Amino acid sequence: MDAYVPGFQPPDITSWIKLNTNENSYPPSPKVVEAILAELGTDGARLHTYPSASSQELREAASRVYGFDPSWIIMANGSDEVLNNLIRAFVSEGEEIGYVHPSYSYYSTLAAIQGARVRTFALKEDFRIADFPERYSGKLFFLTTPNAPLGPAFPIEYIKELAQRCSGVLVLDETYADFAEGNALELVRSCENVVITRSLSKSYALAGMRLGLAIARPEVIAALDKIRDHYNLDRLAQAACVAALNDQPYLKNMCRTICTTREWFTSQLRLIGYDVMPSQGNYVFATPPDRNGRRVYEALFEQKILVRHFSDPILVHGLRISIGTPEEMKATLTAITEIG
Repeated sequence: MDAYVPGFQPPDITSWIKLNTNENSYPPSPKVVEAILAELGTDGARLHTYPSASSQELREAASRVYGFDPSWIIMANGSDEVLNNLIRAFVSEGEEIGYVHPSYSYYSTLAAIQGARVRTFALKEDFRIADFPERYSGKLFFLTTPNAPLGPAFPIEYIKELAQRCSGVLVLDETYADFAEGNALELVRSCENVVITRSLSKSYALAGMRLGLAIARPEVIAALDKIRDHYNLDRLAQAACVAALNDQPYLKNMCRTICTTREWFTSQLRLIGYDVMPSQGNYVFATPPDRNGRRVYEALFEQKILVRHFSDPILVHGLRISIGTPEEMKATLTAITEIG
């Protein structure tokens, strides 16, 4: 099997403008740091005991944010853990999962680990799925919305239609939903086969803590609960998660700032001839006028500016650029303009 290849993490990270893995350039809420220090204590005495196995306090905090009873929520070591466990719970060896290509390439790795078959679907120009069957019989279908690496989100009515056409489970990977104009949370209530996954890595600026969650019907959550690692979140991660979820004003202000920067950066790239897809994530997919994404990537790399270039033939022409601070994006724009 082919292993998943994460974005490059330079050892001297502070000397780079790092816009290649959709991390948040801003720090997390100050309340997160306070909570971690309080949990750690002056001598770290609490670290000799196991953390909460159920993550109940986290589920209750998420319940207040998303409006679902805690029995509809499960916490995870990053949303990747949930994605993996969904395949483990619903897909036997040799059975099929499906997803849109391009989207999160880790789906194929997780499928290979479990011995599942993979079926991919292309996107049409109107951002609908090409040749999607009237009744999809695969056990799971993963839909990343907003799409990564491209940026647009799927309309809610179209997602509902897809849910009705899936005989198995429709997993809505909403990793970037906090940056989007809307989300599909209400479909979890109205469609029995919908599961939504979320991450705290991007909008909450907690990529280093590995925190995620899923929202689904209680019977689905109960099944996922059976197969997860019983102590899947450590004490400090749990403290950080509760503090982050409880500070919604900080989250909303940060997301507004990033979205404003995204729109400015998009407009400026278009002024110098780049084709930029309309994005609802904390990134843009941009194509230079000569459609040579590799050339621009290498030139930026020489200036210690990291963006993401994909070798996939349908993506090779462009670059995915994470949205950082205004200062980082101005410096990146200047470099791109000089590269030409």
